[in-house]
Amino acid sequence: MKKDGALPLKTVYYTDERNDEFSTAVITPKRIDETYPYLRSEPKWSILRWLSYRLIATPLAYLYCKCTLHFKVKNRKVLKSVKKTGYFLYANHTQEIADAFLPTLAVFPKSVFVIVHPNNVSMPYLGRVTPYLGALPLPSNLKAMRNFKNAVEKRILQGKCVTIYPEAHIWPYYTGIRNFPATSMKYPVEYNAPSFAMTTTYHARGKGKKPKAVTYLDGPFYPDTSVPPRERAQALRDRIYAAMLERSKQSDCEYIRYEKRGESEE
Repeated sequence: MKKDGALPLKTVYYTDERNDEFSTAVITPKRIDETYPYLRSEPKWSILRWLSYRLIATPLAYLYCKCTLHFKVKNRKVLKSVKKTGYFLYANHTQEIADAFLPTLAVFPKSVFVIVHPNNVSMPYLGRVTPYLGALPLPSNLKAMRNFKNAVEKRILQGKCVTIYPEAHIWPYYTGIRNFPATSMKYPVEYNAPSFAMTTTYHARGKGKKPKAVTYLDGPFYPDTSVPPRERAQALRDRIYAAMLERSKQSDCEYIRYEKRGESEE
């Protein structure tokens, strides 16, 4: 990464890149059991979903990301081959609020659903709205897992985009790609669906200003059906990780620097 940008606002020390969380939100997650309504068929829900997602959330998402991140999306042309096909979108997790919006803006006009931590449907007031915006919370037990998987499969068969943040935890403005497990690839392997990588990079805007975000799309990546499922998932993970890692090199500034505790801390 180039060092031409502004000096870091601060340095954050981490211990475990797979499990450390740097979100400032304090939320008590509710239990997502077999009673959670992953799929709703009543007309009222469909109408509220369309109104919330298209008329309210999408314009607000654009304004928020444009005003706070000055964002751009590049290489959107790779989506042309899957206009009518459902697919998975894998993204780096570097924004507390904008990461809920960027997938919708990146793949517009395709409808987006996002696999999220239960925190996202547990917030007061807003937690009631996020399901209409496409939140699919991870289940808390095996009975709920069946309903969750049915919902993911249905959205893919409907030709929707299902977004996954394989890093799982938020590291604001992080310019690298954290190591993530191949288990996050089990969905495209199981449904033999295409996947894309969405990598958000950060670029200097001048002294004292937050960096702007440029989001790149890469793919499609397909599971290799000539190998067993576990190897299929690992190979897919390695290709998507490599694409994200290469794109991350486009960042030219560190707004927040992350250093591993014990190695760089003085």
